[in-house]
Amino acid sequence: MGTILRLALQSLRSRAFTSFLTVASIALSVTLLVGIEHVRSGVRESFAGTIRGVDLIVGARGGSLQVLLSTVFGIGASSTAISYETYERWAEHPAVAWSIPFALGDSHRSYRVIGTTNEFYERYRFRQDGRVSFAQGRAAETDADVVLGAEVASRLGYTLGAPIVVTHGLQGGGIADHEANPFKVVGILNRTFTPIDRAIYVTLGGIEAMHEDFEQAPSAAPVAPPAGTPSMPGAEAPPVMPGATPPAMPGYEPPPGTPTMPGAQPPVMPGATPPAMPGYEPPPGTPTMPGAQPPVASTAPAPSAAEPDADHDDDHADHDHEAEQVSSFMVGTKNRFEALQLQREMNTDLVEPVTAIIPGVALGELWQNISSAEVGLRIVAMFAVAIGLTGMLVALYSSLDARRREMAILRAVGAGPRTIVSLLVIESALLAFVGCVLGVLFVYAILTVGQSAIEARSGVHLAIRALGATEWKYLALVLGAGTLIGFVPAIKAYRTSLTDGLSPRA
Repeated sequence: MGTILRLALQSLRSRAFTSFLTVASIALSVTLLVGIEHVRSGVRESFAGTIRGVDLIVGARGGSLQVLLSTVFGIGASSTAISYETYERWAEHPAVAWSIPFALGDSHRSYRVIGTTNEFYERYRFRQDGRVSFAQGRAAETDADVVLGAEVASRLGYTLGAPIVVTHGLQGGGIADHEANPFKVVGILNRTFTPIDRAIYVTLGGIEAMHEDFEQAPSAAPVAPPAGTPSMPGAEAPPVMPGATPPAMPGYEPPPGTPTMPGAQPPVMPGATPPAMPGYEPPPGTPTMPGAQPPVASTAPAPSAAEPDADHDDDHADHDHEAEQVSSFMVGTKNRFEALQLQREMNTDLVEPVTAIIPGVALGELWQNISSAEVGLRIVAMFAVAIGLTGMLVALYSSLDARRREMAILRAVGAGPRTIVSLLVIESALLAFVGCVLGVLFVYAILTVGQSAIEARSGVHLAIRALGATEWKYLALVLGAGTLIGFVPAIKAYRTSLTDGLSPRA
């Protein structure tokens, strides 16, 4: 057996270039096959390791995947919000040990801004027992504080004390920026290789403060009345409901044919005193009826729209705003067996409809939805392996014409048919084996070089681990197929006659 192995190695060495091309084609196909499986398993482990120790995730009524993706992975947005009263009611449930609220809806340069509490830094777990920790600074305490994920701080170049202007909504900028109340960086988190690295965290009151400022922004200027519209000196025209008859003014008569509402008062004749409307003050000098009380003048000056509130900018830092709603919240139960019962209570609650999901079950549903894509990738990799093995078969089979004299000499010195068949099968097995080894080495080399880039771009942590059972099965399949392919040229060599090989060629 050792002699046949040496002959096979010498034969492959004599055809070094052809052997190199054959091994390269097999190695690349094995790299694709094993790499796809390795990445698939790594992505699943990375997603599953993003959150640990959470029994339930609760969001507004909707699909379970929508709640999972928006809360844990920052993908998409929740359909609606949950009132803070409902969150407090469930957080105080006897079966709940702790809860982490989340308020979404704002962003900063494409990074999500999440409102939460200190429970997030204390309770959130990922992978085995990973905890949220600070590389610099501290947690957000006031409405003006903000904590950055590791990727946000490194990519945008923020340090402690830097101001940040948050944008209302998940995208956009400019007119929706909360420039009046910028945040200040008070903490930067350590890298976790989870969506935490790509998020910005504030307090729940900070989210409410931004929304209050956005809602209190000055509205559009009122439309001026058409030219020629009569007005009273120093008085503002009261608003007129659509279809209603405008209040009469001195000297004003509606044009002929003007429709009036049933029960409307007839127009006031010139010189008559118009009827007073609620909140209406007549101009100075307007005659009043005998015995009527003059209107009481307001002693408080009316706020001017042109002058902003001088104390408004200080409100953001002087006091904390109370949260009014949350997007979702995580729940840890006192007993894991109570999680199913609590989930049933939440999903059937009639006070405010919510959706409570178990993270592991929702992840299983996610993998079922994308299983067809995984199967498609495996099929493509299988075809690549088949192409590589076919190339090896072509190389071995076509080389027999150049090796006919070699085969005849071996048989002339006493090599039997079994020796000839074994020689060609061993050559084929060696090519397949070296191709498999190189393919696996290529996979680990790509992971070693590109791991940091993959994590930086996608946030997926692909751990460098030993081959799993599925990868070993694929390698055994490739090696077995490569060995069987060697029997095809071996049968042809066996059938080649000795005289045909020794006879001179024309």
